[in-house]
Amino acid sequence: MAEKQVMIFALDDSDHSFYALEWTLDHFFPSPSTSSFKLIIVHAKPNPTTVIGAVGPGTTDMYTMVETDIKKTAQKIIDKAKELSKSKGVANVACEILEGDARNVICDAVERHHASLLVMGSHGYGTFKRAVLGSVSDYCSHHAHCSVMIVKKPKPQN
Repeated sequence: MAEKQVMIFALDDSDHSFYALEWTLDHFFPSPSTSSFKLIIVHAKPNPTTVIGAVGPGTTDMYTMVETDIKKTAQKIIDKAKELSKSKGVANVACEILEGDARNVICDAVERHHASLLVMGSHGYGTFKRAVLGSVSDYCSHHAHCSVMIVKKPKPQN
């Protein structure tokens, strides 16, 4: 049996991201044992200093509190992803929680795992918001050394 290709799924805590994960599981792992991909879910958590820096200088207590909160939140996100994967019959999922800017964390994970495909959800930001915030998917589509698939949540029909 040929070795499976690695698919990195970049996960955040948005509905768009979980929609994209469900879509990916349905389309790439309809029968998990025959899928040609090994799924690795990567979640980038912020550095506590970055979070505290946004609100001003912090104490050691604040740093510890923020760090604990970030860890708990990241673990909840990964647990939810594992649950969703398991409910779709995909039990053999590797998950990583990595600290840093999502753009760099994701592109580094692609390199480290020699991924052939990176999948992520789209937040559906408008042009202005994307210009101000910077798009992680846009960055990754230009810098990741593999194919990048951006799953968009369909717009509700009126």
